[in-house]
Amino acid sequence: MKVWLNGQFVDRDEAKVSVFDAGYQHGVGLFETMLARNGKVFRAERHMRRLADSAREMRLSERLRIEPLVDALQLVLNENDQDSARVRLTLTGGDLNLLQSKGQSASDPTILIVAQPPTEYPDDFFEKGVVVMIAAGRENPLDPMAGHKTLNYWPRIQQLQLAASHGAGEAIWFTVSNHLAAGSVSNVFLVKDGALCTPFARGEEESGALASTVMPGITREAIIELADEMSIGTGRTMISIEDVLEADEVFLTNSSWGVLPVTGVERESIGDGTPGEITKRLREGWLELIDRETKGI
Repeated sequence: MKVWLNGQFVDRDEAKVSVFDAGYQHGVGLFETMLARNGKVFRAERHMRRLADSAREMRLSERLRIEPLVDALQLVLNENDQDSARVRLTLTGGDLNLLQSKGQSASDPTILIVAQPPTEYPDDFFEKGVVVMIAAGRENPLDPMAGHKTLNYWPRIQQLQLAASHGAGEAIWFTVSNHLAAGSVSNVFLVKDGALCTPFARGEEESGALASTVMPGITREAIIELADEMSIGTGRTMISIEDVLEADEVFLTNSSWGVLPVTGVERESIGDGTPGEITKRLREGWLELIDRETKGI
């Protein structure tokens, strides 16, 4: 398998990053995980635009260019002759001494693109749904890194692993004010009385409100579009744990699994404990959307 590292293709076992790279030394970096189907990355431009926006806001780099990055993603798929893949782009600060930096790196960032076989999930995940746990930590809206896909993913992965050890499919996070934020690796939607709602994401906050800790997911965006097309619509609102437990349906979204039904929160069932009809419709719509956009039909 070939990977794309700083503009060059190299064998995966030969790919090397400096031990002085800011991603290794200080965890300075961002990443995007994408889905490829039919030989094309789904909504590659949107992923790269989100990456570039975060890189600029985090003062990591202002030199990222959307179109060349999209082209590079496609080149990786072509080089490895991949029709379906899980594609990850990792961006770090490169050889950067943060103690001497004035807040904006003058060096070129490190960019790595890897395309691997897509993650396979059991059919039961989608047919029967999953149970989720509540993460032990809390999201802080005063954290300027919140709502961005930074390399500091250890707390989320730790809680996801803990959830898996208890037979759960995801860990959902609440804020310090006990409002729903997101899953460790996903966005969260609720259905109540036929209406869809989700927490405010970064950039969607009401005037005067604290910054949201929720990342504006690309699949989340696609599901909101589909809900609008189906005349379901989506409200953005503050959501409590009581709202989650009293919902008729709950589901999670990310680029890997698309739409994943949630049938319980720890020992409490959601609705009747089975995937709901709106969740099923939106998952079917998402699968059709993937084919439509990646096949260009």
